[in-house]
Amino acid sequence: MPAARSVMSLHLKYRLVIAELNFDINVLRIFGDYLTELRAKRKEAEVKSKSDYFEKEFYALRAEIDDIRHEMQLVKMKLGAFSRETQPFDYKIFNKEYRFPLRKRLLDYKKRFKKIYKEFEEFEGQWLT
Repeated sequence: MPAARSVMSLHLKYRLVIAELNFDINVLRIFGDYLTELRAKRKEAEVKSKSDYFEKEFYALRAEIDDIRHEMQLVKMKLGAFSRETQPFDYKIFNKEYRFPLRKRLLDYKKRFKKIYKEFEEFEGQWLT
């Protein structure tokens, strides 16, 4: 059986994932800037319709990022506190209560982000030439 990650290793992993989510926020901001530029250049109904769609999707993704980051920050703080304690850390409880539910949410979010990212690149490439 593989050795369980140390509490500090888990804490660092959460920090890394939070940093990745912060990167995604920057990507969404840049995509929003593309939408602004596109709306200024193109007045076609399809552009307006798709721009509205992407704006809503970006807003929903940002809300999801904020929720996940908040949860991860709380867990990261708990991990930091656990690492300072001398009591044994119960990985089974931690995984059941925190890690597995957050992991599922994060994977669902990443799948959706990747889908919207690809859709937007195709849309942007079609209209910003």
